[in-house]
Amino acid sequence: MKKLIYLFGLFTFLSSCSDVLDIEDINNYSPEAVWNDENLANAYMVNLYSMFGNWNSGADKLSQQLAGIEWYADRITISNGNFKNWDYSRIRLINQALIDVESGTLPQPVKDNIIGQALFMRAYTYFNMVKYHGGVPYIKIPQDRYEDELNVPRNSTMECFDFIQEDIDKAIELLPEHIVSASSEYGKIDGNFALAFKAKVLLYKASPQFNPSQPWDNAYWQEAHTANKLAYESLLGQGYGLVDDYANIALEERNKEVVFSVINTYPNKTAAWDHGVRPGSESRGAANACPTWEFVKEFPMKDGRLYNDPLSIYNMSDEEFLQNYWKNRDPRFDKSIVWNGKTYEVSGKTGRRQYTALGIAHELDDFGINPNANTNSTNLDRYTGFFILKNSLLNLTQAEVQQYDLDYVVMRFAEVMFNYAETANETGDSGTALNILKQIRERAGIEPGTDGNYGITASSREEVREAILAEKNIEFCFEGFRFWDLRRLRLLDRLNGTTKEGVEAIAIEADESEMAIGKARGLADTYELEESNFKYSVLQVPRSGVQTSTLPENYYFFPIQKGVLDRNTALEQNINWGGTFDPTLQ
Repeated sequence: MKKLIYLFGLFTFLSSCSDVLDIEDINNYSPEAVWNDENLANAYMVNLYSMFGNWNSGADKLSQQLAGIEWYADRITISNGNFKNWDYSRIRLINQALIDVESGTLPQPVKDNIIGQALFMRAYTYFNMVKYHGGVPYIKIPQDRYEDELNVPRNSTMECFDFIQEDIDKAIELLPEHIVSASSEYGKIDGNFALAFKAKVLLYKASPQFNPSQPWDNAYWQEAHTANKLAYESLLGQGYGLVDDYANIALEERNKEVVFSVINTYPNKTAAWDHGVRPGSESRGAANACPTWEFVKEFPMKDGRLYNDPLSIYNMSDEEFLQNYWKNRDPRFDKSIVWNGKTYEVSGKTGRRQYTALGIAHELDDFGINPNANTNSTNLDRYTGFFILKNSLLNLTQAEVQQYDLDYVVMRFAEVMFNYAETANETGDSGTALNILKQIRERAGIEPGTDGNYGITASSREEVREAILAEKNIEFCFEGFRFWDLRRLRLLDRLNGTTKEGVEAIAIEADESEMAIGKARGLADTYELEESNFKYSVLQVPRSGVQTSTLPENYYFFPIQKGVLDRNTALEQNINWGGTFDPTLQ
């Protein structure tokens, strides 16, 4: 049914699949043909929607959530291409559309909609550039595609924020306010996405990344709060909200929590998720994204408190927790992570349990150094003993795993809620912020407690700020938020100098002696071994190479690449990277 609905919508959205093929090179086309033909105009715009990305199983490798040391000495330099965002090819295409559509013969409502989309796309693209580098040249007219950035100075960061807001405001005036899920236009930008994104832009503008000398009491927080309150109340009033089950945020497409998504459907368009997160025995190769022990410990218990919180009714020592970490956890833990011995009915295999113990698990699933296994794991530098469950399509067989086609959720209402909570707290309304956190935890299934606070004890502005950050860490796990939130809040020191760990499982008898590998393997083959039939120990990952993350202070703004500066003598490099350009607002 999904495929039939998508194909019908795609037909209407693009009007003619054959017309898409007529624009073989979007950089070279006939304006007279494109902007006088609604089908080709839509096709031109569809080509630009790739800017919103798609599912990325390794999106949180930049943080503590997933294994892999992404931050090593000189990861970013002015010469290499790492973490550079200089997207003027797309800007030129957007600007070209804004100019050429006006001279075409399309009906005015069609023109207005295209202009609205293009203005938002321009703001979205520039925001990502500013997030990386601070102020950039904010070009509004198409230039020669080989010389877009030549001899054009950088606008100040403030000017860029002003231009971004101006573009979004104009886009909101031209876009339909709400494209409902049943509409054939679903998948296009609407006013609600633009309104929520504008609020996010202003949150960034107010944040410590851009205001290091006055991070929490600058005037931009009130501006951000006004915008985020408006976005929250407007979308809530139109029926947006949290879905009942956290597990279904992406699995049930086009639900009330989705503010904007990229439409996927097999075979037209698929995404790299399941074959990136599944254990290798049920995929097309080894998993490339594995949760760390550090992150496993950050999930609360069922009462909303951490396992080592003396006030938690599920309080455990570190030693007890290691041997019982799966018990009495925040329900989001069970819906997000796969661990050794967990029931994991992937590929439609009823009763299947996932094992990671060396000598017992499949060689593409194992993790450990147990000498009694009489074999070596090949996964010690990439695995942790945990896999990602969140957003997986368990019904896909191993042969079908690359057919993953869930719509990619770019923004959901929970993000709107968090952004509103953050600005409310920073402008003196911690009550609203706490109420939002309670709603998030209630949906998660955390126990309310006798006080109805769902384990939240924060009261001061600083405590509520930390509670918001901690809750977002869990709620948006593996969605690519954590590193960017820490960077925006100037908290990269929480990643700097850190290591990562996994957990090895070894099967044991009732008297806690180690079980013979052959016996354990036989029991595992019929899924008779449960989590409690193992003992657990912590191993550092990776086992070789760089093992400690290094994030220097100048990573709060990334440098302009030297090759770009060499082509444009009018550009200045950022301070802290050998230049004179200050990317902050104060």
